[in-house]
Amino acid sequence: MDHGLSSPVIAHRIPHSVKLTMPGQLLLGLINGAFYATLSLGLAIIFGLLNIINFAHGAQYMMGAFMAWLLLNYLGIGYWPSLIIAPLIVAVLGMIIERLLLSRLYKLDHLYGLLLTFGLALIIEGLFRNAYGVSGLSYQVPAMLSGGVNLGFIYLPYYRGWIVVASLLVCIATWLVIEKTRLGSFLRAATENPELVQAFGINVPLIITLTYGLGVALAAFAGVLAAPVYAVNPNMGANLIIVVFAVVVIGGMGSIFGAIITGLSLGIIEGLTKVFYPEAASTVIFVIMAIVLMIKPSGLFGRSV
Repeated sequence: MDHGLSSPVIAHRIPHSVKLTMPGQLLLGLINGAFYATLSLGLAIIFGLLNIINFAHGAQYMMGAFMAWLLLNYLGIGYWPSLIIAPLIVAVLGMIIERLLLSRLYKLDHLYGLLLTFGLALIIEGLFRNAYGVSGLSYQVPAMLSGGVNLGFIYLPYYRGWIVVASLLVCIATWLVIEKTRLGSFLRAATENPELVQAFGINVPLIITLTYGLGVALAAFAGVLAAPVYAVNPNMGANLIIVVFAVVVIGGMGSIFGAIITGLSLGIIEGLTKVFYPEAASTVIFVIMAIVLMIKPSGLFGRSV
């Protein structure tokens, strides 16, 4: 038991500036990881159950933030109701898109769905850009979560802590519903063998539409969480979606558990990279993606074909 031999040596090797910045960057990494997990979970659900690469996911995340802002400024509906109402509105819009457009592509190559959703993302972002510009709109932190607490080694804003807790709760609840409930078994069965499920009298097209709506709602929920932290602007999703796709690829396309674990882990790794090698912070996730794909092309939690 030589507790006291190695730790002082290690402590002396770590620069004082690193000791000061590490807790803050770890917190920032955990918050980013919470967003990555929630967004990549929605992507994983849509791809894993529908085989659609939803490139409009970033635009739908942005729509969630804008819906919260619009509800507040035009209808006086505050943050807490918006956490439910805004994702529902965006989900309904997503389900309309799925019925009118995406449902025609399920039997075609993945490339068609990717191109369609990429085009939809450009249209949605363009509409919001023309209406509200790109300077960004402010959205106040709810009064209940204003302020913070001094933990001794870092000052933790209450709202940042709420982001992590809310994201984890939503991710875990979604995973439990899909993996452990009868509804989740219907969802999986409807995508794996729709003809058989239809023969049992289950409305498969409705289940598929609701599944897409669930994935979109998760993106919009993350957007509402992000509204008080980042400026609400039409480009906020475009700046994030490429990183989220990398997270999904690393975790395994379609792996719901992989999306959650990988999203949180990569957020923390990104935060640590900003402490020890800031120049690589913007590329570390893509470097990890390249390494994972060379070792295991199906991703860390993906099923090998």
